[in-house]
Order: sequence, then structure tokens, then C-alpha cells
Amino acid sequence: MSDTVPDRLSIYPDSPYFNEEILLRGIGVRFRGEEKTNVEEYCISEGWIRVSVGRTLDRRGRPMTLKLSGPVEVWFKDKADA
Repeated sequence: MSDTVPDRLSIYPDSPYFNEEILLRGIGVRFRGEEKTNVEEYCISEGWIRVSVGRTLDRRGRPMTLKLSGPVEVWFKDKADA
């Protein structure tokens, strides 16, 4: 597995941007200089993240999300050979 993080990643299995191997490896996300732990999807090239908002659910039973725009920085939390 390479050390290159994907440009776009989602935590939902029905999304075309879902990658279980990368999610199991662990991804860190920093948005506007602050590390976020509630990111559900991100896109580095477009500069946005989706974060859950409270406990409200949408019609699919998923948490409601808010799309925030700004600089996104992503890294792996572990090493590739570990």
C-alpha cells in the first residue's frame, strides 16, 4: 500500500469514494489548522469536509452533515509497513 492519501474519501460503504483498507489504517484530518475527529467525507482538491451536526438524523438514518470549505490537510495515522 502506498503512502499517498486519496484526494477524496468517505466513511459510507455505498459511496464511490469509500475505501475500507485506508479507513482501517487510520486517517487524520486537519481543517483550518484544527484537527477534526467527526469528519464523514473530505475532498482535498476542492477544499471541503463534511462533519456531523449534533444527533439529528437524515431520512437514511445517518447523522445530518454540514459542508465546510477551507484548507484540508490529511495524513495516515500509522506507517504503511506496520
